[in-house]
Amino acid sequence: MGRGWKILIGVVAVLIVLLALNALSIDHETKPASVTEPGGRLLEVGGTELQVIERGPRKASPIVLIHCFTCAIDWWDGMIPRLAREHRVVAIDLLGHGGSEKPTSGYSIPDQADLVAQALSQLGVRDAELVGHSLGGPVSIALAEQSPQLVNRLVIVDSIPDPAYGDVGLIGELPFVPVIGQALWRIKPDFSIRDGLEIAFAPGFEVPDAFVEDVKRMNYSAYSNSHDGFDSYTGEKPLPERAAALGKPVLAIMGAEEQIASDPAAALAAYRRAIPTAQTKLMAGVGHSPNVEAPARTAALVLAFAPPEPPKSTPSRHEMQERLQNQGRVRERP
Repeated sequence: MGRGWKILIGVVAVLIVLLALNALSIDHETKPASVTEPGGRLLEVGGTELQVIERGPRKASPIVLIHCFTCAIDWWDGMIPRLAREHRVVAIDLLGHGGSEKPTSGYSIPDQADLVAQALSQLGVRDAELVGHSLGGPVSIALAEQSPQLVNRLVIVDSIPDPAYGDVGLIGELPFVPVIGQALWRIKPDFSIRDGLEIAFAPGFEVPDAFVEDVKRMNYSAYSNSHDGFDSYTGEKPLPERAAALGKPVLAIMGAEEQIASDPAAALAAYRRAIPTAQTKLMAGVGHSPNVEAPARTAALVLAFAPPEPPKSTPSRHEMQERLQNQGRVRERP
């Protein structure tokens, strides 16, 4: 063997060792929770911390927003003010996302749902309309499976029924390949993150800088394991079948210009087959993220699907007389 070959083999061996060490280092990286949203706060649940925000009248019927993969609360910014006019709105950063804590494990769909359920219980939220975008869809369904008393109805936004309905291509899958994925994570520049996020919108949509920062806040464990958790949960049993077993009202929404779902109309048809009572909406002019691309239209759909407010009872004549008497006593006090 010539000297050149020996040098080449040595260089390759060193690269392999460096890649392995990098993968080991990246896999053990953790990040603490921090408040990243105006008005946000941290809740300690299940031995970790999640960031939450609340908007709207506290006694109004609740709407809970659960974001997508690599996303955060800020993906709901265009919808929250519209929903909060008449509803108590709670938005939560999933574990490993946004301002929530980023450990090395705990990213299965049932684990994420359990943490959200604990957060809602701590906030005193129950009987809520859950709105789950992409990854948030299966988390919402799993939450309803585990804690049905917390959920009144489900809005599933661009969550493919199972992995067969979506394809991000070979390049899109590279970040999840062992060793290669950790190496790409280490060197990722902002422009490559932005390019990767473009698939979450209709072609030509300009990715906000804040969404690039959301990805950079993650650790690789959250990134890789959340992706695997989605595939595992939906591969075990498709989302429409899981939702059908809940017996709760379902609204499924898809953007007509989806770049992740291979056929958004077929995905909606899968929900209708499994849940004959389900409402479905194919939204024109938007891609995978209607909550960002068309927040007013998406909020209108969510509000129209919300449960009606219970009618306010009219006080009886006896109750009115008691109130008048009590008011008179107050006025008569010195």
